[in-house]
Amino acid sequence: MREGRARTKIMLTSLSIRNVVLIEALDLSLGAGLTVLTGETGAGKSILLDALGLTLGARAEAGLVRPGAPNATATAVFSLPSGHPAFALLAERGLDASPDDDVVLRRQIGLDGRSRAFVNDQPTSVSVLKDLGALLVETHGQHETVGLIDPKSHRGLLDAFASVRGDLALCAERHARLRDLRAELADLTQRTATALAEQEALAEQLAELDRLAPKPGEEQSLSELRAVLGASEKALADLEEARTLVGGDDLTRRLSSGLRLAQRAKERALAAGAGADTALVLRLGLAAEALDRALVEATEAVAALEGAAESFEFDPQSLEQSEERLFALRAMARKLRTSVEDLPDLRVRLAGDLRALDSAEADLKAVRHAVDTAERDFAAAAEALSVKRSQAALALSEAIAQEFAPLKLDKARFRAVVDPQGLERAGPTGWDRVTFEIAANPNAPFTALGDSASGGELARVALALKAALAQRDGAETAAVAMIFDEVDQGVGGAVAEAVGVRLRKLAGAGAQVLVVTHSPQVAARGDSHWRISKREVAGGLRTEVETLSRAEREEEIARMLSGAEISEAARAAARALIG
Repeated sequence: MREGRARTKIMLTSLSIRNVVLIEALDLSLGAGLTVLTGETGAGKSILLDALGLTLGARAEAGLVRPGAPNATATAVFSLPSGHPAFALLAERGLDASPDDDVVLRRQIGLDGRSRAFVNDQPTSVSVLKDLGALLVETHGQHETVGLIDPKSHRGLLDAFASVRGDLALCAERHARLRDLRAELADLTQRTATALAEQEALAEQLAELDRLAPKPGEEQSLSELRAVLGASEKALADLEEARTLVGGDDLTRRLSSGLRLAQRAKERALAAGAGADTALVLRLGLAAEALDRALVEATEAVAALEGAAESFEFDPQSLEQSEERLFALRAMARKLRTSVEDLPDLRVRLAGDLRALDSAEADLKAVRHAVDTAERDFAAAAEALSVKRSQAALALSEAIAQEFAPLKLDKARFRAVVDPQGLERAGPTGWDRVTFEIAANPNAPFTALGDSASGGELARVALALKAALAQRDGAETAAVAMIFDEVDQGVGGAVAEAVGVRLRKLAGAGAQVLVVTHSPQVAARGDSHWRISKREVAGGLRTEVETLSRAEREEEIARMLSGAEISEAARAAARALIG
């Protein structure tokens, strides 16, 4: 974790290289300001940039691996402000990165040319490195100018020059509200259209539910009542059958007849002279008494059965009605594809949906009005932003024109074109398409930067643009670390001096700038100075990098001024250049 370090600007803090071409092992620490890289042609300055490019997603080739080594590795460490968009990109790609920590990009290449990519030691894809690279580093040089050619970067550069952060925030806020209201309108329109198409069916369903009038918990209560009534019906049937069996005419008649016959037999026995206490008479008496008791018990049993039956409050019609009601509820639930329990709530919902349809047009009208208001508010913000951009475009073109002459681009013309695209093609940053164009000479038409400018010219155009931005109060000049590769190619004297002055001013405005140069006028402007050289070792040639002291800088710049034989006059001139 970094402690006590100001983190308001992006900074490439270190670059480590292992086994890349002629570099066996190299660890470089970088600071703020302007770092210059010098050395003889072919010493390996491009290798450093190639190694850095690997960490930023550049194409990997097996030829970059140092002969005899199993693989090549390049690692770049960046210190970023906490709000830098790189952190959002890392989070989007599922990579852990704390704003309190450095961001470490590493690339490893095998002998087969295949590579592996890492961010903070987490495996990732080369495309992620490339996307991060676009947010971290700008490269301007003979063979590559990243960022400036892409029209997608132009609006951001113009906005930085125009200092319209507040206008951009307002525009984004109003665009977000417009977007949300448009989404709400689209959703309400679709739901209303669907409801209107189903309105007749909804009304019919509601009418059926109104006629049925389902009540909460009705299914359970009807089921319980049905069970009770069903049991009562069966119990009464059992009692009726028992009463018939016990109290039917056949049983009572037989018991009555049996009692009369037993009594008659007893009377005849007595008439025949049998004594009252004889066994026959006694037994006939017992039989008559038993039959009498049976007749009485039978009569009482019938009465008890009839009493029990009368205690049941059973109404066959009630059972039939409850069953019909239960069947009707369940049939309706099946028809509407819901449960009986949900029928009362469905009835309420259908009624609400139909009432909502009555107010749907009013709701749509209200949302349409809100959308119209939001469109006017956004259009006002976008128009105000567009006006400021147009004014800034003129000022930027004039500022860059003033920078062109000292950079030997005096015949070229630059313009920033602000082209409003209209409300339907607008976005959070407004409705303008911004493009930078250049005309190579006064009679040539304006064309896109990449179509008419050479690599060296583009690098100087980029320098002029950055210099113009740095002179503008409030302009953001250090969104990325900047690399200028031989931006002074083909120029010398006063032009090289102008290049050096502008690089120095750019670095002094808070940017981190690295420049590969053959110009002593540019090299003398550096805050730090690296010399790249080759030397012979047992295994062949090796590229080395030295960080030069003040005295060593004077000697190196003197060499650049006079060649292999360094004169005292060259040393004096070097001291004068360094100042």
